[in-house]
Formats: sequence, C-alpha cells, structure tokens
Amino acid sequence: MTQEGFSVRVEQCGGKLYQMALLQLGSETAATECMDEAVYRALCGCKKLRQPEYFDTWITRILLNVCSDERRRLKRHCALETLPETAQERFDALPLRQAIRCLPDELGQIVILRYFSGYTLRETAALLQIPQGTAATRQKRALTLLRLALSEEEESL
Repeated sequence: MTQEGFSVRVEQCGGKLYQMALLQLGSETAATECMDEAVYRALCGCKKLRQPEYFDTWITRILLNVCSDERRRLKRHCALETLPETAQERFDALPLRQAIRCLPDELGQIVILRYFSGYTLRETAALLQIPQGTAATRQKRALTLLRLALSEEEESL
C-alpha cells in the first residue's frame, strides 16, 4: 500500500476511529493522542498488511489496542478531578457514556463497536478476534450491567 493510498484510507475512516477513541477514553485530548499513535503504528506496519480490503478492520484493531494501553496507563496513575476541556465534554459525561466507561474493557469495546460505531455482531467479533458466541455473551453481559448502572443512577436522582 502506498503512502497516498494509506492517507486516503485513514481520512475515510478517521471520524469513526476518533469517535471510538473518544467513547473509550472520555477525553478529547486522550482520543486525539491515541488516534495519532494508532495512525503512526499503522503507517509503520502498513507493508505488513497482506489484504488491503481489510484495512478498516486492521486499523480499528490497532486503535482498540492503543486505547486499551492508554486506559491501563491511566488506571496506574491516580486521576485528579479536572474541569471539563470543552462544553462538549460536559455533554459527553451523560450517565450512559459514564456507565460505558466504567465497564471492563472487553465489555465496553463490544458496546462501542456495536451500538456507537455500527458494526454487526460478526464484524465486532472479527475486530476483537473472538468467537461470535463470545461476542454475543459479552454484549448481553454489558447490556445487563449498563441497565443496572443506569437504574441505580435514576434511583439516586
């Protein structure tokens, strides 16, 4: 794949990737940094991509790995309460998005890919490199936990 072809493909799927990173991390700054890192890793490894038709799946997988690394890094450091970066971030702090961020990584990824990024269950399973049945089980578990978290949120209001 040429660098021109690579940049065209990244531009085509860039918005979707950014939204996934933002949903995973909850911060515009962290999402942008992870996007940059994922694109860099993909550019360095684009010669290893054997089937260019799977570019979107390949770069999405790279982004998910970068986001997981970032979430692990953030868990190690004690997070300080900060002011929201923008008004958009206040909007993104809605109970559903906050509940998704509180899910374990493997469950949160399923919800983000299925319901916010528009992937089918089969595509989600392929992206996460897990069997389709496992993806369905994780989806069901994630939705149950989200319902529980949101019902507790409603009761506390």
